[in-house]
Amino acid sequence: MVAGSDEKSDLMFKICLFGDGGVGKTTLVNRYLTGVFKTDSSITIGVDFHIKKVKVEDYTITLQIWDFAGEERFRFLLQSYVLGASGGIFMYDITRYSSMKNFEDWIEIFKRGFNGDQNQLPVIMVGGKLDLRFKRAVSSKDAFDIAKKHNLYGFIESSSKDGQNIEEIFHELAKLMMRRAGIIKKSR
Repeated sequence: MVAGSDEKSDLMFKICLFGDGGVGKTTLVNRYLTGVFKTDSSITIGVDFHIKKVKVEDYTITLQIWDFAGEERFRFLLQSYVLGASGGIFMYDITRYSSMKNFEDWIEIFKRGFNGDQNQLPVIMVGGKLDLRFKRAVSSKDAFDIAKKHNLYGFIESSSKDGQNIEEIFHELAKLMMRRAGIIKKSR
């Protein structure tokens, strides 16, 4: 911390990003980190790890973003990497119903890896590919209802292509993790 500065730093939070292959997890992370939409993303093998420093309220925090491969052959990895996580993002493709259908499997794997009170770990449900809403196969209401039923901390739809709601996803999750850690108070 710099003398005379009101900014607080040295906070780090681990975020696990999980969901079926091809839903846009890697594209979401790339858009968040670079502000650029890349059409040539390749399949994630195992897990990719990224870091970004962000400012939330008066704090500078480091987000460790763990992007997990969505193919079934790599799902077993998620459980072992969840330990130490501060929050999670379950991502599905709004144009592919099957990507939401597997939510129960994904959340179960995620919860098995988390050692503690699963209800306290902030997980947000994110519907990707909002720019393709004309091909929608998963209604916002259905996704919201599933998120609510499983006590997730939020639901949001986004587009990595046009950048809609990308920053909001990570900013909101950062605030949730900071509240859970007792660093900031809940507003209202």
